[in-house]
Amino acid sequence: MEIMDAAAPTHVAHRDNHTHRDVNGGWLRPAVFGAMDGLVSNLALMTGVAGGALSQQTIIITGLAGLAAGAFSMAAGEYTSVASQRELVQAELDVERSELRKHPADELDELAALYVSRGVEPALARRVAEQLSRDPEQALEIHAREELGIDPSDLPSPTVAALSSFGSFALGALLPVLPYLLGASAIWPAVLVALVGLFACGAVVARVTARSWWFSGLRQLALGGAAAGVTYVLGALFGTVVG
Repeated sequence: MEIMDAAAPTHVAHRDNHTHRDVNGGWLRPAVFGAMDGLVSNLALMTGVAGGALSQQTIIITGLAGLAAGAFSMAAGEYTSVASQRELVQAELDVERSELRKHPADELDELAALYVSRGVEPALARRVAEQLSRDPEQALEIHAREELGIDPSDLPSPTVAALSSFGSFALGALLPVLPYLLGASAIWPAVLVALVGLFACGAVVARVTARSWWFSGLRQLALGGAAAGVTYVLGALFGTVVG
């Protein structure tokens, strides 16, 4: 009795702490990619225009146009990509469902052989496969997990992906435009705000990916700064040539 009581706190602690992040929800990748892309692309676009020595009004219009065009493009692309992925998965599930209906014995042998290949004794593997195959939907889910590496009940949503991408891109792209909307007349406040935003985004992402916050933040800062620097130089060169 004392052993059970002593073990109970350990069990509770393990249960409370042994949780995992949602890695299949369909929102994290487009949200992170959208925010980073919005920041980097709009900052690079605006610095390129500023390098060409164009007017403040032109830079603001360019930034707002880049925000709108990029946000809609990202949302459309994410929706199409995730919807196509779901359709492909559904097609493969239909194939597997048909095989389970037409060749149940072969599918049962296949599942049992898979468990044997993972170290389960043949007789036990057979019994497990038979028990799991009694429910057709459960059998389909197991075969999908084992053969296709997917969870049919946890597929990403195209709508969630599109909305996440749209909102995060718009938010990221707004940062470099914001100083101009508040009255700034030079490019450096926009660059400063965008670089701070890039570092902050990288640091926030690190909380989800378990990377160190400073490494992730500095990585995004370096990539965004490099893109802005290159486009500014190109804008200055093009401005000189065209002018």
